[in-house]
Amino acid sequence: MTNMSIHLIRTLAFTALALAAFVASSAAQVTGSIEPQHPVLRAQATVIGDVVRIGDLIDNAGVVSNVAIFRAPDLGTTGSVSAAQVAEIVRAHAIVGLDTAGLAEVTVTRASRLVAATDIENLITGALTAQYPLGATQDLVLAFDQTLRGIQTDPTATGLPHVVALSFNARNGRFDVTVDLPGGSKRRLTGTATPTANVISVSRPLTRGEVFKAGDLVSERRPRADLTADMLTSEDQAIGLAARGGLSPGRPLRNSDLMKPEMIHRNENVTLVYEVPGITLTLRGKASDGGAEGDTIEVLNVQSKRMVQGVITGHGRVVVTAAMPSVVAEADAKPSTVSKAPARAQ
Repeated sequence: MTNMSIHLIRTLAFTALALAAFVASSAAQVTGSIEPQHPVLRAQATVIGDVVRIGDLIDNAGVVSNVAIFRAPDLGTTGSVSAAQVAEIVRAHAIVGLDTAGLAEVTVTRASRLVAATDIENLITGALTAQYPLGATQDLVLAFDQTLRGIQTDPTATGLPHVVALSFNARNGRFDVTVDLPGGSKRRLTGTATPTANVISVSRPLTRGEVFKAGDLVSERRPRADLTADMLTSEDQAIGLAARGGLSPGRPLRNSDLMKPEMIHRNENVTLVYEVPGITLTLRGKASDGGAEGDTIEVLNVQSKRMVQGVITGHGRVVVTAAMPSVVAEADAKPSTVSKAPARAQ
């Protein structure tokens, strides 16, 4: 055997040993990095659909993850199942040694899409006003026979709810409607629809002569059938005016409840003005009544002690326009002011 042959054999042997060592090392590393994945129980799960599967409750369930084992809660609700019950059921599907992670139970929530009660009510209101002469949608008030709550539907369902059947009795206001919900389910709803209108009332008791301010007024809805033409429908109709008499909260305001603010109060000292052709006479007077501009009241002529009637023309001013031949004598011959018209040139 030549030296070349011996060198070749040694090289091949060394290479073989190195390769074997590399393979052994790699195998050892691979064996050390992969640990068995034990099934572990989850504390909570959210499911879509009407069944709960093994994979919803257990991590690392393997090939049996898609096996259904429980019925899911109702749409949008949450239920629970004990850890012991889960372990017992999955044992029949070759899951042994389940790690319950110290849990006593698992909570399960069924996902859903909520159709809000307000959306359903608005849908029905719109359908009623579109088909029947009930006024504007915002003026129609619905009262359902059973409390209207939001409706849960499948979260994967698309589209919007819509009315598929509708009837209305104008004599008693009864409606009967069927709503088609996303996902294909239907809901029948019944109740009463009442057309309403806005009316104004006071928020606190008011006495005669008090001037209405924004804080004294409230708006509320009343059945349209109960309203009369003289009822106020806007706060602007009252603000700045005064109460003609005592007013109590809860009663709709009418035009007859309003007057211009009082310019003269009862027993107030006033200027009494007599006006006859060519003469204006002012005297002191005392009002027997209160009133607003344009009201006719009785005033005591302080000088003559006689009662006269006059029209309020301003704050503390009452004008008497009746023809009075003895008007100057009426002033006790001592008028406060007498104005004579200038003589006309001949």
